[in-house]
Amino acid sequence: MPHPDLHTDRRLKTPLYRQLYQRVRDAIAAGRLQPGDRVPSVRSLASELNLSRGTVELAYQVLVSEGYLLARGAAGTVVSPQLLRQQITLAVERRSSAPRPVSESARAAPPPLQLGLPALDAVPTRLWRRLTMRRLRGLNAAALDYPDAQGSPALRNALAAYLGVSRGIACHADQIIITAGYRDALGLICRTLLRPGDRGWFEEPGYFLARDMLRAAGLSLAPVAVDADGLDVAAGRRQAEEARFAVVTPSHQSPSGVSLALPRRLALLEWANDNDAWIIEDDYDSEYRYQGRPIPALKSLDHGGRVLYTGTFSKVLFPGLRLAYLVVPSSKTTRFRDVLRRFGQGCPALPQAVTADFINEGHFARHLKRMRDMYAQRRTYLRDALEAKLGDRLRVDLQAGGMHLLTRFVNNEDDVEQARRAQRRGLGVSALSTWFIGRPDQSGLLLGFTNIASAEEAERLVSELKSALGA
Repeated sequence: MPHPDLHTDRRLKTPLYRQLYQRVRDAIAAGRLQPGDRVPSVRSLASELNLSRGTVELAYQVLVSEGYLLARGAAGTVVSPQLLRQQITLAVERRSSAPRPVSESARAAPPPLQLGLPALDAVPTRLWRRLTMRRLRGLNAAALDYPDAQGSPALRNALAAYLGVSRGIACHADQIIITAGYRDALGLICRTLLRPGDRGWFEEPGYFLARDMLRAAGLSLAPVAVDADGLDVAAGRRQAEEARFAVVTPSHQSPSGVSLALPRRLALLEWANDNDAWIIEDDYDSEYRYQGRPIPALKSLDHGGRVLYTGTFSKVLFPGLRLAYLVVPSSKTTRFRDVLRRFGQGCPALPQAVTADFINEGHFARHLKRMRDMYAQRRTYLRDALEAKLGDRLRVDLQAGGMHLLTRFVNNEDDVEQARRAQRRGLGVSALSTWFIGRPDQSGLLLGFTNIASAEEAERLVSELKSALGA
């Protein structure tokens, strides 16, 4: 009869062979099995424990491969005579204290009021699963090959049609590159058109993740002020006329929410044409405008081929999709393809195929309309709660669109410290001053509203924010 420590438990999630392996290993470490002791044969142990022979053989193979057991053929299997008990005990202790893998269920949920996150409760998951399963059922050998580094032709064709109608951009599928996110698109632009040390205009305040990425690529950024009409092009020309590029968010400036006025759009294009400079247009949430129709993209006015247009599905579908796109001037498609040929990895084919189906079958247009209506209501929930509970300290700077509210401290409080207090309470707010390259001259908090499902939830979250701010 084997030692009771060798019994397994079928109710546990741990595989039976792994349980048996652990029982034998622990028995050796505890001294219940000594070096040189013979262990039961596979046949007899399988019979007495009511296990399959394959299960016992697999456990023994692992134990032999790790040096705990020694197989002697017809003489049977024994505990390795070379083992020292102290070494075994230490090995077992090290394994027992090793970090355990993090399960999917253990991942933390996004904090309330987090920026840049679409309404996760409104993602059409059932439809997405159905489209995905349809693609999987039609899977063939070609779909298992390395993906096209430029992106799926089906998705690029769908995007070319969508951008022509919704953003006024006349482009061909050959000009579109599918990327793994906005920063991936920025990296491709840097590698293809820019060189370390090149100087560029950057909105002040501006998107800090893009700022950090460009600096990491060795580029120099000249902060150009943003006012009620967007980027001050005249100030940029005075400050850095010979800059090689400009990064702008013209439809909905990040983070102020203002739109770049038409005279300044034309002035920016004129500057780029005069200096052979590049304009990188980040059109990150242009679909969400709650007053009037969406403003056409800056790229729609680009007759000189100086604008590189970027968009992402992270804001309009869900960030886990990890798909974005870059529209390059037709004169530079060969150059970008050459870089992709040498450095491009490509994005997984299945998500691209499903996204193309989502667009082509009309689901995308319906989804955007539904989200615009929902976000308009959720923005109202948060604005009303802020004005009711924190109106004496925070002024809501309401703009025509976007996925967050910008609030400004009435008395110019230390927004970094106040944001830290809120973050310690589990709220995902951001301090406005951290979006500046130079010395900030504004103080406020940025709050996402897309995942606030009711007026009651908005009131509860603003009450927590008020408590965190010490109001």
